[in-house]
Amino acid sequence: MNHKKNIQSTYLLSPLALLISGFLSPTVLADDNDLEVIEVHGHAQNKHLSLGSSESLLSNLGVDFSAAGGVSNLPILNGLMGDRVKVLVDGADVTAACANHMNPPLSYISANQITSYKVVAGVSPISAGGDNIAGVISVNSISPQYGESSDLAWHSGYVSAKYSSIDNGRKLGVGARLASDTFSFNYQGSFSDADSYENGNGDVVLDTLYRAQNHSLTAAMRDDKQQLVIKLTHQKIPYQGFANQYMDMTDNTSYGAIAQYKRSFENSEFEGQVNWHSVKHEMGFFSKEKTGMMPMETDSQDISTQLKWHITLDKNSSLLLGQEYYNYRIDDWWPAIEGSTMMGPNDYVNINNGKRERIALFAEYESQINKKLWLNTGVRVERVNTQVDEVQAYNDGMSMMDMGNMSSMSTANNAMAANDFNNADRNKTDTIVDVNLLANYQITLYDELQLGLARKNRAPNLYERYSWGVSNMATTMIGWYGDANGYIGNPELDVETANTISATYSKTAKDDAWRVSANVWYTDVNDYIDANIVRSFNSYGLANTSRNILQFSNVDATLYGAKIDVSKSLYQSKSFGEWVLTANVTSTRGKRDDTNQPLYQIKPLHTKLTLSQQIGLFENALSWEWVDTKSRVDFNRLESQTHSYNLVNLSSKATFNTLTLSAEVTNLFDEFYELPLGGVSIAALKQDSSTGFTQLAGQGRSFNISASYAF
Repeated sequence: MNHKKNIQSTYLLSPLALLISGFLSPTVLADDNDLEVIEVHGHAQNKHLSLGSSESLLSNLGVDFSAAGGVSNLPILNGLMGDRVKVLVDGADVTAACANHMNPPLSYISANQITSYKVVAGVSPISAGGDNIAGVISVNSISPQYGESSDLAWHSGYVSAKYSSIDNGRKLGVGARLASDTFSFNYQGSFSDADSYENGNGDVVLDTLYRAQNHSLTAAMRDDKQQLVIKLTHQKIPYQGFANQYMDMTDNTSYGAIAQYKRSFENSEFEGQVNWHSVKHEMGFFSKEKTGMMPMETDSQDISTQLKWHITLDKNSSLLLGQEYYNYRIDDWWPAIEGSTMMGPNDYVNINNGKRERIALFAEYESQINKKLWLNTGVRVERVNTQVDEVQAYNDGMSMMDMGNMSSMSTANNAMAANDFNNADRNKTDTIVDVNLLANYQITLYDELQLGLARKNRAPNLYERYSWGVSNMATTMIGWYGDANGYIGNPELDVETANTISATYSKTAKDDAWRVSANVWYTDVNDYIDANIVRSFNSYGLANTSRNILQFSNVDATLYGAKIDVSKSLYQSKSFGEWVLTANVTSTRGKRDDTNQPLYQIKPLHTKLTLSQQIGLFENALSWEWVDTKSRVDFNRLESQTHSYNLVNLSSKATFNTLTLSAEVTNLFDEFYELPLGGVSIAALKQDSSTGFTQLAGQGRSFNISASYAF
């Protein structure tokens, strides 16, 4: 068949204070539903010291990450990863266009571009976003700033740079803005380049190198009642290593456009947004650290619209009505290799003209019932349709007969699987209903109780439903878990439905000297998309190199957890500044209900303790993080157990009006540790198979310096 490519603030600092250091984010949290309008007179506060991926920002809000590429790690909320977490970038819903999720939404924006961000785990408001069961992460770069004059003139800008020794990492961020009292034009760009990092033993963790650049141009105009914003984006990643995948990224080129409109009326407000995002993505091999020969390409496009009408019912309550439309298209094919008997003569068509369309209607009611009780409740109804056209294997299997029974059987199976797939129903529609209830009760002036209940749904993605290949090679190209196993899709997959209850109690001292917050949550998931073993394979013939082929399957699952956060002001004086101690402990569990087997990539018990000091222009911190032994593992995926470890970090930041300087040491004692959410290193196995599959190791000690100048 012919394959058609479709779409796409001054004190003398003591030597002790110089040693106390850590991570303090300069970023402001804001409601992502608002079009943030900022009027600045004189210089803007410099908020662009953070560079590279947004991971460092979001980790402080309880987001874990499954290791992938340097800018492509996948977020995990409450033990749930991948598409179960809704990620919105400037309100836009961008779909990972790759069988290995190498280009997830957060990879399309760098930390210096982010002006606000928000994480709502578990029970999120209906308006925050649908098609998820884990929660919502929203990052925003659109924050128009206007001047006082009617003339369009220079407004502000910044240049930021960072160097990290562990991977010879170089990062650069720039921004420039022109503005009048009604117009604002803003450019932001970033560049990142890093070699493969070293672990605590001083060994190179192969295939962790990358290079990436992001650009955005935003124009905004306003009057006293309305605002229009248009943003254009471009990303180029010429290469990015993925140590725990069989393939690497050899190119990711994307273009995007967002238009946001907001108008205020006497008792209501209207918001509208249109999004377009196109991606051309290639996988293969580019480095001697992991070699091979196999091209893979995807061509995809996201188009979506969101309409919201916020109606003020009275001084204490409001109603939000919304309609959303999402259309995602993708082609995924693996070009034939000339002269190859196994990978030719046809292109392997993995997903042909794949479509995932969502249409949603929702209503959300919010009210301050009385001085103590606040309530938010809503309902969302969505129709989700997925479909694909016919596919094809590399060949019909006949040309492999002279290569032995194993090769013949593997290829023939793919040919027969393609035929069976083409003859099956490849069009499925699901209607799903989300409902939530959020309540906040102010017990006294110093303590409050928050309660959340939710029923949330997620329909399967196209790879979960329509990855049809059954051979070892074809299946190992599918999956975003970093486990080296192979995956087969399942067209009969049902929608995941999660019923969650969450409760948070917080108490603050009357003099604000301390604060304690405790959260517990429980989630019951019907038709959780897990995977069952089909067969095993062993490409190296060693006892520790066996892997499994699995098929996506619906099972019931249970997840639950608890988190405690404590903040205590220890000391304050003019000579030594203000000292604050913060601590948190997080525990998460997840299991299949049928076998009680632990779910994959659940982070073990972990704690973090930070001693920070602010004195004059300086912010310093010493942090200690401990992660417990990971003994609860997913045996179906052959998940590795990992040892407990400790990490100590030091940093110091000084802000001189428009100039911010920072120095830090991460993993101070150069401890070797394995990432409990890192998966296995396929790159290391390919270099030396005698050690078998080993868990991906974390970064060793790194000396990092950064500077940012605002003008």
